[in-house]
Amino acid sequence: MNVVGGGLAGSEAAWTLLRMGVPVRLFEMRPKRMTPAHATDRFAEIVCSNSLGGEGETQAKGLLQAEMRLLGSLVMEAAEAARVPAGGALAVDREVFSGFITERLQAHPLLEVVREEVREIPEGLTVLATGPLTSEALAEALKRRFGDHFLAYYDAASPIVLYESIDLSKCFRAGRYDQSADYLNCPMTEEEYRRFYEALVAAERHTPHEWENLQYFEACVPVEELGRRGYQTLLYGPMKPVGLKDPRTGKEPFAVVQLRQEDKEGRMWSLVGFQTGLKWPEQKRLIQMIPGLENAEIVRYGVMHRNTYLNAPRLLRETLDFKEAEGLFAAGVLAGVEGYLESAATGFLAGLNAARRVLGLEPLVPPEASMLGGLVRFLATANPENFQPMNANWGLVPPVEGRGKKEKRQAMYRRGLEAFAQWLSALKPPLPGARSLQPLP
Repeated sequence: MNVVGGGLAGSEAAWTLLRMGVPVRLFEMRPKRMTPAHATDRFAEIVCSNSLGGEGETQAKGLLQAEMRLLGSLVMEAAEAARVPAGGALAVDREVFSGFITERLQAHPLLEVVREEVREIPEGLTVLATGPLTSEALAEALKRRFGDHFLAYYDAASPIVLYESIDLSKCFRAGRYDQSADYLNCPMTEEEYRRFYEALVAAERHTPHEWENLQYFEACVPVEELGRRGYQTLLYGPMKPVGLKDPRTGKEPFAVVQLRQEDKEGRMWSLVGFQTGLKWPEQKRLIQMIPGLENAEIVRYGVMHRNTYLNAPRLLRETLDFKEAEGLFAAGVLAGVEGYLESAATGFLAGLNAARRVLGLEPLVPPEASMLGGLVRFLATANPENFQPMNANWGLVPPVEGRGKKEKRQAMYRRGLEAFAQWLSALKPPLPGARSLQPLP
């Protein structure tokens, strides 16, 4: 069994296969060929923030962490061994973390490590987990196999907000020139637009790593850069009101921010044309200046950086195998997720289903109420025309009605964890190293 890529996704995929008794050939091109971001040849090297997200019953990443602890995740075991103080977040010592995972993998008798660049899609059962900096040669091979339009090289993503946090009394549904009612529109007066514009052009931008690509494609220019081109630029771009009449006034507003549905259930909506490289606190402040979004809960912030990823809704099933390439699986950032935890969790599922394929069993998908189950369902069913990578958030799982925000999150956490635990316990054959759920307090 081949696993290509020794990051968090590849490490977790390989570990899951090994636990299931499947020999693994793990390909990692470092140190023969380094990426612009990595500094070592270790597996699961962390190159950005050392945080694996907030912990606890009100955090979406907290639910994913808990699910991964139950399944016996190598990444979570390493995180506990490398934990450093970080308030309410799970943060790690990078050296200890990657060293722990490297040592555990290299000590396994069923693992063969191959230190070379993979330039073509390997023959036989394979998990591709090559991350955001997939080598040019392998990216070209993917393009030849699946087509240029199925592979993105630049992540220009707009913020996404939770539908239930939108004040619908200030918005209206409409498409331009009454062509459809697929969009939510947040109208602005001239004064509201002026205040927003002034705040936007003064907002603090993210300072990129040296290896990040700053040559913007014209279709991917960040909204703050458009604003700097002139006061009226946005009014002829993402905030143009042309063809959108506010039913309350019968007139076109001075400016409009449009929101587009991101998931099949309509729980998450993105700001159209608002790809941004601003720091997250600045994004939150600006979004909450928009009428109807004053209390918006942001489930994914906008990003602008180099990122190689697949158009998952077109290519992948919920089980993370390719629809049109038998025996080929994808995991991690390449499969369309954002974040360390999300990468490792999809690595687990790809590894589990690859192992089941070896054993002649059908692939499986975790329950919808679990965070991992919600995440992979999003990958398979999101809008393929505007697909952007996704991280763990509460919009991925069915909501709970009739409670306050904190109690709702706690109820979703417990429901999801219990469903995931039941799914794990029912696996045949059982997953070695999986844990049972202890009674929640």
